[in-house]
Amino acid sequence: MSTTSNDTPRIVIVGAGPAGVRAAETLVAAGLAPIVLDENARWGGQIYRQPPATGDFKRSKRTLYGFEANKAEGVHAAMAALLPHIDYRPDTLAWSIGAQRVDTLHAGRAQSVPFSHLIIAGGATDRVLPLPGWTLPGVYTLGGAQIALKAQGCAIGTRVVFAGTGPLLYLVAYQYAKAGAQVAAVIDTSSLAQQAAALPRLARDPSTLAKGLYYAGWLRAQGIRVVRGATLVRIRGERCVTGIEWRAEGRVEGRAPLAIDCDAVGLGFGLRPETQLADLAGCAFRFDSSSRTWLPSLDEAGRSSVAGIYLAGDGAGIAGADAAELAGRRAALALIDDLGVARPRMPGRESDAAIAHRMQRIAAFRAGLDAAFTPREPCASPWPDETIVCRCEEIDAGALRACIRNDGVTEINRLKALTRAGMGRCQGRMCGEAAALLLAEETGRPLEAVGRLRAQAPIKPVPISLALHSGAVPEIAEEARDE
Repeated sequence: MSTTSNDTPRIVIVGAGPAGVRAAETLVAAGLAPIVLDENARWGGQIYRQPPATGDFKRSKRTLYGFEANKAEGVHAAMAALLPHIDYRPDTLAWSIGAQRVDTLHAGRAQSVPFSHLIIAGGATDRVLPLPGWTLPGVYTLGGAQIALKAQGCAIGTRVVFAGTGPLLYLVAYQYAKAGAQVAAVIDTSSLAQQAAALPRLARDPSTLAKGLYYAGWLRAQGIRVVRGATLVRIRGERCVTGIEWRAEGRVEGRAPLAIDCDAVGLGFGLRPETQLADLAGCAFRFDSSSRTWLPSLDEAGRSSVAGIYLAGDGAGIAGADAAELAGRRAALALIDDLGVARPRMPGRESDAAIAHRMQRIAAFRAGLDAAFTPREPCASPWPDETIVCRCEEIDAGALRACIRNDGVTEINRLKALTRAGMGRCQGRMCGEAAALLLAEETGRPLEAVGRLRAQAPIKPVPISLALHSGAVPEIAEEARDE
């Protein structure tokens, strides 16, 4: 790995959530001064997202973060103390990685940030699966609904239904109800039996389990309808959301679905890691059968297959905020070791063995969550042909099925090439998993056998002139030059 002209390492951290903050803290303690790129306006990531620094919107941390208020304060205070010692760049989108550089966008201006060592702590995003009506105005991801509440101090509707599955489903519903919003129902596609069967593994972390049980119990105590084992049928409406329909567990297929009126739906099926930057950096991947997703291949300290590139936090595998803090610290220590710099003395911080032990316990709990909330099989077969799967390119399930059946497609990137599914503004971040599920079901192959979408720059929308100028999309740039 090259360094700057005076042989000083140039360390870049992408992300300022729990993993990025703890990584920066550890590096600064060792006498290093990293550059921290943060897509958000203020540090904290999604889970500890802060409201705007200016304006009249003021809410206490206890109100914003509930049981996690002290942890949020710890991360926020740690980063505030680091600001004089690091190069912090908020509102900065990392949209591509090239040869020892991160391509960024800030205030409409492009800049390539060179690095000798890179820690990717990009976090996660909502796992979204389609159903009829999911593209209507008034449908938000659970994460989007949470951002509206935390950062803007508003609800996504006047009568909201939260639907899907995963622990975030209950947390966001609880946060909305506590803030005074009208939550009409919580509709969970995972069954009570499925969740009960996972309890022995979830009991590995009794305090976190207790919080989850509290959220669900509190919602019921407030008279909010909580449904488990549901099959979502459709979100009703023409120009906007007017309701949602579902079938209860065991309900005869031919009978009319159940329904409830609402003007907004928060939809999500758990979280999925943001791995596009790692892919562009050339990191090797592996299929994780527990979470049913492709993850970067890492050693125990967070080193990727590419020398000088490390991953930490939910971008390396969903494990939660506590694990993200540990992983950020651990990746920074690995980087320090690789540089041959003396490890910093940080009183009160765990040893490598203690960190490994805590991470193992968290991993066991996480496996329990995956078992409790994994979407049931089959997943894609109920989607009507007219259901939009790729909203950017307006590709529906019928078009994908026709391509698979008529052209003998068995690999996801071939399906993308023939249909354009995954080529739009989101670059497959929203539709890629759904398309892979449909392909696996249509071909009768395991999910891992259909492959994974290869990341393409830009991983998030940027002005086309920026992408052309940077050369990050060489095939488009070549066409532009030819014309």
